Order: sequence, then structure tokens, then C-alpha cells
Amino acid sequence: MDRGKLEVLAPAGGPEALRAAVFAGADAVYLGGPAFGARASAKNFSREELREAVRFCHGRGVRVHVTVNTLLRDRELDEALEFVGFLCSLPVDAVLVQDMGLFALLRERAPGLPLHASTQMSLHTPAGVRLIHELGAARVVLARELSLPEIQEIARCCPAELEAFVHGALCMSVSGQCYFSALLGGRSGNRGMCAQTCRLPFASPGGTGHDLSLKDLSFIPQLRELEKAGVCSGKIEGRMKRPEYVAAAVSACRRAADGEEVPQDLLEKLEKVFSRSGFTQGYLRGKRGREMFGVRTKEDVAGATEKVFASLRGLYRGERQSVPAAFSLEAEDGALLLTARDKEGHEARVSASIEGKAPALPRERCLQQLKKTGGTPFFPAEASAPEEAPVSVSALNALRREALGELLRLREEGKAIPFTEGPVEKAPRHETVEFGLRAAFRSVSQVCPEAKGCKGISLPLETPVEELIRLREAGYPPVLLELPRAMFGEEEAVRRAMREKMDAGFMDFVCGNLGAVALCRDLGARAHGGFSLNITNTQTLRFFESLGLVDAELSFELSGREAGALGGGLPRGVMVYGRQAAMLTRNCPLANSKKGCLGCKTPGVLTDRMGKAFPVVCRGRGRWGVEVLNSVPLWLGGLPVQGVDFGIFRFTIEEKAECGRILSAFREKGSLKGLYTRGLWRKGVE
Repeated sequence: MDRGKLEVLAPAGGPEALRAAVFAGADAVYLGGPAFGARASAKNFSREELREAVRFCHGRGVRVHVTVNTLLRDRELDEALEFVGFLCSLPVDAVLVQDMGLFALLRERAPGLPLHASTQMSLHTPAGVRLIHELGAARVVLARELSLPEIQEIARCCPAELEAFVHGALCMSVSGQCYFSALLGGRSGNRGMCAQTCRLPFASPGGTGHDLSLKDLSFIPQLRELEKAGVCSGKIEGRMKRPEYVAAAVSACRRAADGEEVPQDLLEKLEKVFSRSGFTQGYLRGKRGREMFGVRTKEDVAGATEKVFASLRGLYRGERQSVPAAFSLEAEDGALLLTARDKEGHEARVSASIEGKAPALPRERCLQQLKKTGGTPFFPAEASAPEEAPVSVSALNALRREALGELLRLREEGKAIPFTEGPVEKAPRHETVEFGLRAAFRSVSQVCPEAKGCKGISLPLETPVEELIRLREAGYPPVLLELPRAMFGEEEAVRRAMREKMDAGFMDFVCGNLGAVALCRDLGARAHGGFSLNITNTQTLRFFESLGLVDAELSFELSGREAGALGGGLPRGVMVYGRQAAMLTRNCPLANSKKGCLGCKTPGVLTDRMGKAFPVVCRGRGRWGVEVLNSVPLWLGGLPVQGVDFGIFRFTIEEKAECGRILSAFREKGSLKGLYTRGLWRKGVE
């Protein structure tokens, strides 16, 4: 694409929204097919509708990106590959992917297909973006939590195309790191089934009672700032929104991207169509806190009147003339020949016989008629004609219509992208030798004597070196240092801390995102995969093994049966105890109080409408992210845990003595005191 101009990228939840996006001025659209899209509740497109959508868009110079951006199970990979093979036949302009196993397979099967790394990959650091680009991603959809300077830093470090959201809903959680809907209702946001749990009442001390609900983002009048920061595509969120919303957002973005002033009336109508207590620019401006929170109020709903919707329908009532066409009219050998060309090299040639004594039209009148392209996607770029042409006005008009119709047909026809068909090679089930335990502690003060019986313990990266040495000298098992799952603008600080620990002989690090894996590769450290890498199939295990991982923790959205059935040779583990992370946030929910950040020295609490308490754990005073934990711990004691090499205890809010009791209870096949959950181990997720 043209790197010199910001692309306006529009959502299309169905055919009507697609027309609204194209006629309002979108450069590209993104949409989903019958399955494997992160918005399963959107209308989406059947295969035949996808075929027609690609023809419609390509005829009008609009690119089509298709979302295949959910996590996949082993049994789904063949179907997903076959679907992408169909997309290559159309062909689409890009496919958005989250699942790393599918990503690796597509790089093998369709090397000519542009792959876009979905925002679900949680990419927010220069090293992470650089790694996925080196692995074959043409574009990266950046995490929504980045500030403008952080985006600029990424752009300086990597030649990948960067796509950023400019308008629409903000999830409280970093995309790809929210498990709330899965934990509470078995509906995985990572599989397109999010139940929007965060929009329900969750109360923090001094908050509003909706302390997981953010306002929508809107950065439309400032699009040029994103362009200067290195963003090539401005993405509008909203595949579940009405066509009028799509048209209003696209029209406003079109004006801003073209350097025009956006009419205030249009911005006001866009806010009326959908907003949550107005809009926010908090992340991009680096101003997080209470001002970013908002809910959809009665006033917001009342503003979305039929009068507003009706006024916006005019934005997409007819064709937008956006494709330049050059005409050449010639008279030779008793016939008139009209040629229509576009910038891409398509050429339509039509002719008509000159019968009898046709009236002669002067050149100026011929040119005038050729330029009447209204009602088509074309506008006249240039035209040539002889001094006089023996043709009537009606006959010349008919030739023009025929030529433009043929030119549109030629533009709609695309050359298929080569794709290697065939099923995924089945791997034998993983063979385990001995089941071991690993204990992960949030603080060194929690490390208990019982942990000496584990095969490894993990602690936060920021644990002082002298404490790590003390544990080593006291006979504790090897220490793994857990890298932050959120490293917004903190990559160099993390890199320095890693070097410090490596200089002291601590070479093992737990990686929860691609950026962390990239740092380990850069520094020559040993990388262990964390649960937030979202490993749900054998191909993803193989992918991370190829990147050098020593072992990996599987996604806790897998059932026990699914986890045990995975193949491949990479050692893998599952969480057997602990409060699972419901979401990872950059804007702390406890900051939605009149006091702002509470500077919590101990974990805070969110309370839902049923009175259940969800701990909130801040890391590095928010520099390295905030986790909202489940209200009760997972406990797999007494259940068969098969096909995996190790079990992980994740201690967060427990005291030292309690950690010891829990480890002992598991080893001795005892019971856990208090409330607990079996999580998704028995049933998995939708």
C-alpha cells in the first residue's frame, strides 16, 4: 500500500455495512467469514457473500482484509486452512491472524498471502513487533493501550506496516489477555465469544460501580499525529455496529486523512450514534485514570434517534467516484473504438460500427460526454478524441457505459494467490516421563520450605539479586524470573534488569508475550512460555519450540482432555493451583476513584454485583501492568492431570504458610480448604 498516506480501514459486519464503508470513502475494509473471527456475534459473511464482497471492493479500489483471528484447537486447523485457501482464491488482500500455529502454517502454505498480526497477539514492544515481522507478518495491529511516543519508538525500530485503532470501543483488558468471559461463563473472547463481562457492574473503593468499563476511543481529528508517529492504517472498531455508524466514522476519518477539517456536526452525530459518556484519548495521550472510564447512559441511548440515523444514510446512498479512468476515442475503418484504462493497467476496449451518415460531434462535445461518469465508481482522469467523431450523443453515451462496465468487470477479477492444500500433519501424542511441580510466587516473602521439593520456582524479574542468590545458596530449585506481561514503553528497562540477573547466573525467564520471547532471543537467555502465550494446539507448541523455548505452559482455556491430547516434543505444563488472571490492564480499575491511583501496597479488590471479590494486583506501581484475578483459586488436586510434564502453582495473595500447606495438600492428595473452582479443566470453552 501507499506508505505516504494514512489508510482509512473500516469495519464491515455485514453486506450493508460494507456498502456504507465503501461509499463513505474507506480505503480498506475488514470483515469476518462464517467462522474463526474474533466477532462471532457479528452478522459476518457467507462464502458467496465474501466472493461478492471482494469483487465489489476491488472494483472500487478498496482492499479487503479478512479476520481469521481466533485461537484454534488441533481439530480446527484443517478447516481453518481450507478456509484461508478459499480466501486466496478470491483473492483477499490480507488475512488477520492471532493463533501462532496457524500463522506458521500459512507462511508455509501461502507465502504470497499478506498476513496481519492481529491486536489479539498483544504486540506492544519494539522487539515483539520486530520479531513477528521477521517471521513473516506484513503488518502489525498494535495494542490499543500504546501512547503516541511508544508507537513512534516501535516505528523507528521496525519496517513493518503499523495499524492502530482510531475510533471505537476500548476493552479494559489488553486484547488477547482477557479471560474474564471464559472463566465466568465458558465463552472465550480469544475465540470470538466474548460476553462483555467488563460492562457489568464491578465496584472498586471510591469508584463509580462500573470500574471495568472504559469510554470509547476517538482520535479522528488528530489522525495526522498518528501518521507522523509511523502508523500507516487508521482502524475503526465496530463490526457489530450499524451501517450508519460505519458511514459516519469513515466519512469523518476520510476528511481527517485527506487533511480536511472534520465538520463539527458530523462529529456530534457520530457521538450520538454510539458513545459511552463521550470519548477518550487517554491511552494515546498517556493520560490514564478516572477520566477514561464511562458507561452507556440513558442520555447516550436517547441521542441515537431515527432522525440522526436518517441524516447519516445520505453518506452512503450512492457510488463514490474514487477510481480514475482515462478515455481514448478513435474512429477508424468504419468503426468507433473507445478505450477506458485505470492506473493498475486494466484496459477495456469497446467498439461500434458507423452506420450510414452519422452526425459529427466536435471534440469538445465528445470529451464532455466521456466525462459524464456519474453513478459509477469512476471519475475522468483524462480523455482524448479526434477533431470530429461520427457518432450521436446517445451512441457515445452507450459506448462509455459499456466501456466502464467492462473496466469494472476487469477490476473485479483477481489472480488467485498460490496456496498449498492438504491436511495438517498429525503429530503423535506427547510422551511424558515424570510429572513435576513448579511454584510461581508474586513475592520472595511467599517462598516456603515446601517449595524445595519443586523442580523449579519462579519470581518476578524485579526480585533483588541478593534474594535470588540467598535462595540458590539455601538449596532451593532453579529460579525462573517472570518477565512482565505488560512492557509498554519499558522494554529497555526490562532488558537492563535481565542483563543484571544473567550476570549473576540466572538465565531462565518466563515469557508471557512475543516481546518477551524476542528479548530472550536477543540476549541469549533461556525462555519458558507462560500461559498468556495462548497455546491451544500442537502447531503452536511447535512454533514456540522453533523459537527456542525450553518449555511452555498451556492456555488454561483448554480442557484436561484437550491439553493431554496435544502432540509435539516441547515439554508443557498446566496450572494446577492459583487465582487465574481474568484480565491484564494498563489503566488500573482502582484508579476510577476521586483520589485516582491509590498507590496500593497490598492487592486491592473489585466487587461484582453478587458480592464476589476479585483481587487486583499491581506490578511495579502499574509500570508493568495490573492483573484482575479470579474470585476463587483453581484447584486440580484429586483430578487426573495427564499428557503434561509439570503442574504450576501460582501464588498471588497467599501468605507464606498458606503456600506451604497448599503444596503439601497437592502432593499428599489432600483437599483444599475454602472455596475453589475446577476452572475449565472439565469442559473447556466455546
